[in-house]
Amino acid sequence: MKNTRQFLVSGRVQGVGFRDATRTRANELGLAGWVRNLSDGRVEVQAAGSGEKLDALADWLQDGPPSAKVEHVDTQYIESSDTAPEPFAVR
Repeated sequence: MKNTRQFLVSGRVQGVGFRDATRTRANELGLAGWVRNLSDGRVEVQAAGSGEKLDALADWLQDGPPSAKVEHVDTQYIESSDTAPEPFAVR
């Protein structure tokens, strides 16, 4: 069964390769979904997959790529009515 989670990542997370690194990590984990920049400086991630794989992504998001400085990650479990893109995409 696929679960869906939304992550809102704040800190120095734009302009540091965060979206591409997130896409790479999510694809390594076999997750579906997307990542995008928000106008307020955060990065939004929506990912679908097994709970174990989503937990692994959540752990990775706490640090992100080496050039990022993650300050906080908000996580929500959501019901997604649309089909998450596979492979994981940058929006």
